[in-house]
Amino acid sequence: MTSTVLVTGVSRYVGALFARELSHDPRVGRVIGIDLLEPRYPLGSAEFVRAYIGNPLVGKIIAQAGVDTVVHLSVSDQDVRDGSARVSQKERNVIGTMQLLAFCTARPSVRRVVLKSSASVYGSSPQDSAVFTEDMPAGAQIRAGHVRDVLEVEGYVRGVSRRRPDIVTCTLRMAHIVAAAIESNLTDFLRASVLPVPLGYDPRWQLLHPEDAIAALVAAATDANAQANGVVNVAGDGVLSLSTIARRLGRPVLPLPAATGRRLGSVARRLHLRSMSEDQMDYLMWGRCLDTTRMRTLLGVAPKWSTGAVVDEFARSLPESTPGGVPGLRDAARWVGSVGAGLRSCEPTGGSTGGLP
Repeated sequence: MTSTVLVTGVSRYVGALFARELSHDPRVGRVIGIDLLEPRYPLGSAEFVRAYIGNPLVGKIIAQAGVDTVVHLSVSDQDVRDGSARVSQKERNVIGTMQLLAFCTARPSVRRVVLKSSASVYGSSPQDSAVFTEDMPAGAQIRAGHVRDVLEVEGYVRGVSRRRPDIVTCTLRMAHIVAAAIESNLTDFLRASVLPVPLGYDPRWQLLHPEDAIAALVAAATDANAQANGVVNVAGDGVLSLSTIARRLGRPVLPLPAATGRRLGSVARRLHLRSMSEDQMDYLMWGRCLDTTRMRTLLGVAPKWSTGAVVDEFARSLPESTPGGVPGLRDAARWVGSVGAGLRSCEPTGGSTGGLP
């Protein structure tokens, strides 16, 4: 039986639902949630402490409550462009995790550390295999930003096992989680009335439903036989091309030259989208698929939601669009005007459209 679990990042949707699910699990005696922000969703019978994960208070909580399992969900998966915000994000992601793991290794009661990571660490490129397995190298295509933070955090988790071999560590590399309640760059993109996509590319995507993400986290946190260790890919069954996803969402696509797409900050703002990072643009071009054998064999988790089912449920949460995803003339004119203005703002100063890369 797992006695006491400490969960970080409970102010977010997945973190809150996980803490609530775990608090109702008879194998768990106590759940303590940690976050800087008040939870926006019910935590069930889980307790909540408002604190920064690197605060020494967290170390005291681990010691006094006899925490034996730490589930780290608070690594930010949002791309931040502003300089000061990016520095703050990196401090929370990397420095905060270093301090949290130091608390874990210093307390003999801790026996398990689970990290919610991201499949984005594999990157996306034309040289990729059809599917990524856990033994494939990560980080080769990653330039900077929050994904680089995730790679560093994964390294620190591996370091825990070297310093404390008695601590079991499990890193769950999750595919993009998509649902009506999820706020991310990808769900913002899919909510857009028109989807700007790189011309000539139709990537394959594999998505994950929050329920399956939570099931994997619960399995990793409560594994009595210590089978769930190392890196485990987590994703729904099946893959869909981006063009198929757009059709199922009832959204038209706007093909744009790939080189121009990498400079679409102004276009994204005019379409009410967050600006895409280089890594996210690679994902729009090349996609990513995961081998989930270890998820089934080590975690004993079989996803209930396929990628197609995830897309269909998400589509039901969107405002109705013109049947077949074909925009009306008024909407088409508005979109073309917005994109045209955005592209003009991407031109080099004093240059013409021929100056675009």
